[in-house]
Amino acid sequence: MVVSRSAHVSAEGAVREVYDAHYGMLVGWTTKLVSDPDLAHDIVTEAFVRLLRHWGTVDEPRAWLYATVANLVRDHWRKRGREASAYERMEAGREDPDRAPDPGLDPATRLTVRDAVESLPQRLRMPVLLHYYADLSVAQVARQLGKSEGTIKRDLYDARGRMAALLEEVR
Repeated sequence: MVVSRSAHVSAEGAVREVYDAHYGMLVGWTTKLVSDPDLAHDIVTEAFVRLLRHWGTVDEPRAWLYATVANLVRDHWRKRGREASAYERMEAGREDPDRAPDPGLDPATRLTVRDAVESLPQRLRMPVLLHYYADLSVAQVARQLGKSEGTIKRDLYDARGRMAALLEEVR
């Protein structure tokens, strides 16, 4: 497929309009997910680069961006989990009494909403991120994930149930 220079320029202009309209809110949303504003800016910028590359195939840029950012955040969490596991294995051979967990801390004080969302299986996590955190409608989430609206509603119901059970366990 040959893309003319004018088509590329018009795609850049269209993506620029989407950028102007959504960049700030998307960075804010991402910052809440990763707790790091600099990382959030990097992730959102990567999503816009990908949007420019896929512009011709994207029907709903806002929904596409939120789904892409959610995937990038998931990749970040996965990588962070692998790094934490490696550090734990490395530290396991060392005896350091200063690093012992505080026995007075209640597990509920260590549980965060992000932990609860991260504990969900992928099929439930993405609908939660897109619906509750990106504020996409059930219909938009369904289109973005290629599922029916009924499936998304069931996935959201199942996710709420699993997170509620998790919270009950730490009470």
